Amino acid sequence: MTALGHDDGGERRRPAWLPTLAAFVAIALCVIAGNWQHRRMLEKDAQQARIERSAAIASVALPATVADWRDWRFRRVHVSGIYDARRQILIDNRVHDGRVGFGVVTPLALADGRVVLVDRGFVPAGASRRELPSAPPPAGNVTVEGRIDVPPTNYFELGNGNAHPGGVWQHLDPARFAAATGVDVLPIVIDATGPGDDGLLRNRDLPHLDSQRNLSYMLQWYAFAALAAGLWAWFTVLPRIRVHVGRRGR
Repeated sequence: MTALGHDDGGERRRPAWLPTLAAFVAIALCVIAGNWQHRRMLEKDAQQARIERSAAIASVALPATVADWRDWRFRRVHVSGIYDARRQILIDNRVHDGRVGFGVVTPLALADGRVVLVDRGFVPAGASRRELPSAPPPAGNVTVEGRIDVPPTNYFELGNGNAHPGGVWQHLDPARFAAATGVDVLPIVIDATGPGDDGLLRNRDLPHLDSQRNLSYMLQWYAFAALAAGLWAWFTVLPRIRVHVGRRGR
């Protein structure tokens, strides 16, 4: 007598519904992953379009009041003021044309009393970490042309994030800078553009969001879904069709 779920040889039978369930789960997961990549592709394309539109707008004076500075990201602005050389900082681990060095960021005191951080450019590192490069800002009143950036705040930092030996910082964070120096700076950074007379190197190319990678991943996930559907049909549906045709042919 054959027990339920076993054949005459004592081997456990595979439930007939198991391949179908596994196939539909695999198909659903692949389609969900493909749809997510499709949304990411559309989001990146929309964000890239916003970046290019913002950068194409003519330069204006830094606005006095802004509800959300993120709406001004990559906008071109010009400001005038006096650099605060005493509170200048260096941002570590910057790379320019394959060379490792520092980003030079200096507070700029504006005539209206506000202070904004200016990323003046890149300076190569010296032969030793003990010898930090010197990049003094221009003296007197200066006019800076640049683009607005809003630094991310969700970064990860090893060690004591409040310690900045020699004025070297791991990340540029206006809020942390204000807390460390007591200078109330705007929550933005102006990336200085164009050739400068301070000897610093600048490469202000707009970011390019690679949506083609998401397109490639999307097509791969949809291809996996089609493959799973094809395998399910090959091993589950076609054998039944052959059996049915064979019975009708007798």
